[in-house]
Amino acid sequence: MDRTQKSEAVAELNRTFNEVGVVVVTRNLGMTVAQSTNLRNKMREAGASYKVSKNRLARIAAEGTPYAVLSDLLTGPTALATSTDPVAAARVINDFAKTNDKLEIVGGAMGGQILDANGVKALASLPSLDELRAKLVGLIVAPATKIATITQAPAAQIARVLSAYAEKEAA
Repeated sequence: MDRTQKSEAVAELNRTFNEVGVVVVTRNLGMTVAQSTNLRNKMREAGASYKVSKNRLARIAAEGTPYAVLSDLLTGPTALATSTDPVAAARVINDFAKTNDKLEIVGGAMGGQILDANGVKALASLPSLDELRAKLVGLIVAPATKIATITQAPAAQIARVLSAYAEKEAA
């Protein structure tokens, strides 16, 4: 890598650090190309990204961002999983690490809050932003649905009584 490539990589990482909601640091212990490709595809499907970068460049890029706290975690063969949704990257990494012993979760950060491996796993167990929005909409709509059901119930009962009375008269 020459100087211009390094400066471009630092600028791109810095831009990423300023846009994302969570960064998960992983250690790769001999993953194959197929395994890495599979992980990247899963990350892309979840709206996240997975990138191997030089630790020194990542430290430089993190300076001046909330993710400067990650510098202590960037040792050895590491990679960064990022996503704007705070749960997406953590969930995909956690699920992949359960089935692949060559990927180790080192830690991460959500904003300026540093997370250890257990913190990342706890974050992965939370519902995603879309799931929370769906639950909130469901809670808002539920009372209106109940009111509509309650107001329709007496009319339905009257209709059934009249129908039964009409059938009795016809018989």
